Amino acid sequence: MGHWDVIVVGLGAMGSATTAMLARQGARVLGLEAFEPLHTRGSSHGRSRIIREAYFESPEYVPLVRRAYELWRELEEISGRRLLRITGGLNIGRPESAFVSGALESARRHGIPHEVLDAASAARRFPALRLPEDFVAVYESNAGVLDPEACIEAFQSVARGRGAVLRFNEPARRWAVEGSSVVVETDGGIERADRLVLTPGPWAPEVLSGLPVPLEVQRVVNVHFAPSQPAHFEADHLPVYLLDVPEGDYYGFPALPGQGIKFGRHDAGESCTPETIRREVSGEEVASLQAVLNRYLPGAADRVLWTLTCMYTMTPDAHFVIDRHPEWPQVVIGCGFSGHGFKFASVVGEILADLALEGRTRHPIDFLSLRRFANGGVSAGGTGSQ
Repeated sequence: MGHWDVIVVGLGAMGSATTAMLARQGARVLGLEAFEPLHTRGSSHGRSRIIREAYFESPEYVPLVRRAYELWRELEEISGRRLLRITGGLNIGRPESAFVSGALESARRHGIPHEVLDAASAARRFPALRLPEDFVAVYESNAGVLDPEACIEAFQSVARGRGAVLRFNEPARRWAVEGSSVVVETDGGIERADRLVLTPGPWAPEVLSGLPVPLEVQRVVNVHFAPSQPAHFEADHLPVYLLDVPEGDYYGFPALPGQGIKFGRHDAGESCTPETIRREVSGEEVASLQAVLNRYLPGAADRVLWTLTCMYTMTPDAHFVIDRHPEWPQVVIGCGFSGHGFKFASVVGEILADLALEGRTRHPIDFLSLRRFANGGVSAGGTGSQ
């Protein structure tokens, strides 16, 4: 048993980033994780994540993702590891689609360099693409790929290097507020702290059952494919991409070393919990993804390399929840990242550390407040994607 400045529960991307940011500010930090480091039971695994700036979900995210880029580069310098690869990115669909119109709104409002390509121009620029004639593609040069496992390892290394204690395979069984402090019970005993940060990922509906927001966990399937002509699909010739097509909403990557082409559908996850999620991927699910990918990028999905599942923790408006607890201000919450949160982990860690230590942050996060769910209401919003 000990007394800490801050306890962080959940050491996926958001929790690991938070421990690093807290430790860098000199706080006495305890991080608790129910499973082994870099486990695959949650939402922070999978070898690649998209980062993009022309944010179709809302222009309000752009200042946050810009700070995230800065912090990822800073973490690369501190850790000596390559975490972010710039490939450029495409938002593809009909002109009126959310992927296209939303990206253009953010790009124009925030002065993000971009190009709008018609289907023929997109195919000339990126020969792997075969788009319907009425489609357009919004290209931004600053999008790219993050290595999630390397990012989390780097955060945890920084945290430990600054004195944080990280305990794995030690689940938090219960948390409570006692006076001005918080207590967390684990199988190893009782830990006390001045502040508590909860970043429970898909366990949020259970850990935060008293919050006034209905969180829904969804199963997500990704497949890694080997293309028929790998050089045609490498990152020098194909950026990351979001596809809004009649079959649904999809995201994909160029062929990356040792990974092939990773492809997934964003908008059709079945409800689940971390305990009930169907980990096996069916042949029908693989065939469906393979058919869509080959339709718009012919030859991209020649054969299957491997499959994986993860989970989205969805809010009703698909925007994050980053706030202090409505009853206990010493408890800080980061949850509901709705399938598009990883790229923000660096800045989310900074924000959660600010809220824990100072009770406020300079970052513009009012639109992510719990207040938007007061009286059962939600703000206007759309879907999120990687």
